[in-house]
Amino acid sequence: REIDERLIYNEPGRTITLEAKERKKTGSVLEITAGTADIPVAEEAAVTASISGAHVERVYDAGVAGIHRLLAHNDKIQGARCIVAVAGMEGALPSVVGGLAPCPVIAVPTSVGYGSHLGGLAPMLTMLNSCAPNITVVNIDNGFGAGFSAAMINGGVKRET
Repeated sequence: REIDERLIYNEPGRTITLEAKERKKTGSVLEITAGTADIPVAEEAAVTASISGAHVERVYDAGVAGIHRLLAHNDKIQGARCIVAVAGMEGALPSVVGGLAPCPVIAVPTSVGYGSHLGGLAPMLTMLNSCAPNITVVNIDNGFGAGFSAAMINGGVKRET
C-alpha cells in the first residue's frame, strides 16, 4: 500500500528514503561489488551517498575471479573521488581496487557467500590486512557507514537549517 508518494523504496538495498527537495548531486562516488550477492549492501551505501548529495555510479559483479570485468571500468575508477568496494568470500576486491585507484577506497566486507567466509569475518580480516594504503574498512554489512563516509570524502554532507 502507498503511504506517501514521495517515498522511494530501494528493494535490493532495503532502504526507504524521502528527499524533501531535489538536491544537486556532485562529485563521483563509485560503488563496486565483487559479486551479485553483495548488491544489497552496495545499494544501501549507494542510496546513503546519493541522498547525502553525491553523484553515484555503480559497477556490479566485477570481482577478482573475473578481473577483466573490473579492468573494463578502469576509467570510472580513475575518475572517482571515492570508491566503495563491497565483497564477501575472501574479500580480495578492495585491495585490487586500492592498487588501481588514485582516491580513498572504503572496503565493506559482507556476510554472504559460500565456503568458509565465517559470516564476513574472513573478508574483513583480508581487508584489514591489505597493503594498499588508501583503504579504510567498515564493519561487516555496514553499507550505511560506507555510503555516509563516501559522501563526506566526496565533498561533505551539507547540513540543512
